Amino acid sequence: MAIPVIDFSKTEGEERAKTLAEIAHCCQEWGFFQLVNHGISEELLERVKKVASECYKVEREAGFEESEVVKKLKEKQSDERIEDFDWEDVFLLTDHNAQEWPSKTAGFKETMEEYRSELKKLAMRVMEAMDENLGLPKGYMKRAFNGGEEEEEAFFGTKVSHYPPCPEPERVAGLRAHTDAGGVILLFQDDEVESLQILKDGEWVDVQPLRNAIVINTGDQVEVLSNGRYKSVWHRILATPHGNRGSIASFYNPSTTATIQPAPQLLVEEVHPEYPSFVFGDYMSVYADQKFLPKEPRFRAVKAL
Repeated sequence: MAIPVIDFSKTEGEERAKTLAEIAHCCQEWGFFQLVNHGISEELLERVKKVASECYKVEREAGFEESEVVKKLKEKQSDERIEDFDWEDVFLLTDHNAQEWPSKTAGFKETMEEYRSELKKLAMRVMEAMDENLGLPKGYMKRAFNGGEEEEEAFFGTKVSHYPPCPEPERVAGLRAHTDAGGVILLFQDDEVESLQILKDGEWVDVQPLRNAIVINTGDQVEVLSNGRYKSVWHRILATPHGNRGSIASFYNPSTTATIQPAPQLLVEEVHPEYPSFVFGDYMSVYADQKFLPKEPRFRAVKAL
C-alpha cells in the first residue's frame, strides 16, 4: 500500500477536475498525499537539503549527543522502553524568531527564507483546492485561519528535524504517534531514509520517500472546519539504526485568536455540527498536554472551556 501521489501541475490544465477529485479522495480517505510538479524548483529544494544537513552537523549534532533522550537510552535497562522522549533533534523557524535562526551555516537563512516564501504560496494553492472541493468560497480556509481578517494573522512555522541513527531503535520512537493540531502541513521529507508512517485502516503504512515531493497532511483544524469530511490522521516516525533522516515540516495554522468551527455551508438540517466552536489558542493549550493522546477528548475538553 502506497501513499497517493498527485501531479499538482494538472490543477491548471485540462485534467483539473480529475485532479481535484483525486485530491478530495486523498483528503477524505487518507489524510496524507504527496505532491509532485508543485511549482517549487528542484534547485531550491536541493539547496534546502544541503543547508539543513550542514546545519545539523555544524550547529546541532553535538547538542543532540548530550540531549536528555541520549542520556536516558544509556541509563535505562536494556529491556526497558523509553516512552516519554523522542529520538529527534528539532528547532522552529518563524518570521518572528529570525534572530534565533542558525547563523553558523553558510546560506542557511537566505535559503530557508526563500523556501518558506515559496512553500507558503503552495499552502495557499492547496487550501484553495480544498475550498473548491468542499464547496466553499475561494479563500475561505485562509480567512478562517486568519480570524476572518484579510490581513495575514495566521501562523506559518517550519520545524527542521533530524532523526540520527539510533543504537537501540526498538526502545524509543523517532516521534511518537499523534495527529497535528493545526491546519495544513507541508512536509519536505528525506528521500532516502524511510521511517514516516501513517495509520490507515488499522495498519501502519510507510510514506514512501519520493525525491523532491512535498507531502501534504490535514491537521485537526481542517477536520473541524470540514465538519469531519477531512480527518486528521495518526502518524509517527520510527527510530532507525542507519541514516540521519532529515525532515522539514511547515504548518499553516490558525491565528491563536481565530475562532474555528465547522463551515456553515457544510451544515444542513440533517447534518448537525460534529465539532464545537473554539478559539485556536485554547485548543493549543489543551493540545500541549494531550498531543500523544486520542484527539476526541481534546475536542470535548476545549468545548468545556
